[in-house]
Amino acid sequence: MISPHPDEEPAEHRRFARYLQALEAVAEADEADLVATVLRDQDATMADSAVGRHLDRRAADLLTEPRFTAWAQTMTEVIADRDFLTLRLREWTLLRTIAQGKPWAAEELTGATDWFQRMAATTQIVSPKALRLLAERGRTRRVRNAASRQLRHRDQPK
Repeated sequence: MISPHPDEEPAEHRRFARYLQALEAVAEADEADLVATVLRDQDATMADSAVGRHLDRRAADLLTEPRFTAWAQTMTEVIADRDFLTLRLREWTLLRTIAQGKPWAAEELTGATDWFQRMAATTQIVSPKALRLLAERGRTRRVRNAASRQLRHRDQPK
């Protein structure tokens, strides 16, 4: 729909920007409450998108830190009724598991979303075992090629 005032930004766009700004600046102790508040927005798609970006940023920042587990548990409770966000957080947890060298099943990796497979194939901290699996059985050519490149890069003398 074309606005009669082309310079006027839709209200949900302004709220989205404010949410992203608030989520980036929120204190750790207030994060769960703010995420819950954002998820109560009348525009569920926009709210999910803002929280999804926040989860991606925070998970990436915390991925190798011990605090990740407690953070993920707290976020799991807050986003429990949001399928997309729950899946995304579950996949970040799987990436952490693989990066830490903890046990994981091949089916978890090969059955994961395209987003996850691309992320795992391009992340420096993923194990050679996971990269080999993605190089052979990644869902898309893009994933298979990225995983193969990572493996070749790791095999090169430094």
